[in-house]
Amino acid sequence: MDSIISHIEALIFISHDTITLKEIKQCLEEVMEAEFKEEEIKDNIAAIEEKYADVSYGFELVHVAGGYRFMTKGIYYNTIATFLRQNTKKQLSRAALETLSMVAYKQPVTKSELEKIRGVSCDYSIQKLLEKELVEILGRSDGPGRPLLYGTGEKFMKYFGIADLNELPKTKDFQTSENEVGEPAPIEEEIVSETTQEEE
Repeated sequence: MDSIISHIEALIFISHDTITLKEIKQCLEEVMEAEFKEEEIKDNIAAIEEKYADVSYGFELVHVAGGYRFMTKGIYYNTIATFLRQNTKKQLSRAALETLSMVAYKQPVTKSELEKIRGVSCDYSIQKLLEKELVEILGRSDGPGRPLLYGTGEKFMKYFGIADLNELPKTKDFQTSENEVGEPAPIEEEIVSETTQEEE
């Protein structure tokens, strides 16, 4: 019997989306006409993870959003970011990124709540985030007018390479002692300036 590690690697590599343990198991059993225990497949996946954790590889196998996928390693962030900046025509604006971060941390949240925090209209940003499926409608609030509630979906987790929302950085992670008193840091001044301007 062929090594199932190679088959699993091929499945994860070719999958456009994350691929689940169940999907891997079903495919292997049909192709090889044999039954596999989940633990056996998990052991082989663990071997793949260990293989690509080696520094000689620029990517690794990660467990994200209930499945598995190959992703580039964080150490190559600057290289990937430069390439994407050079080749991507349409990226999220700073306003959209700010709105997305607020949705992620405040969800479920209404548009009026987001606008109260940002101080500007969020219509355009929410529209773009919905189009990119980074934000989705979760339902309606019980408040006056029953406004729509927004939150992040599975695509958000896949996009940022996290398994669940608990992996988001905590608020304390953004706090530094040198910026607790006195003048705001340059980045804070930039964000404040940006949020007072009308969105593109």
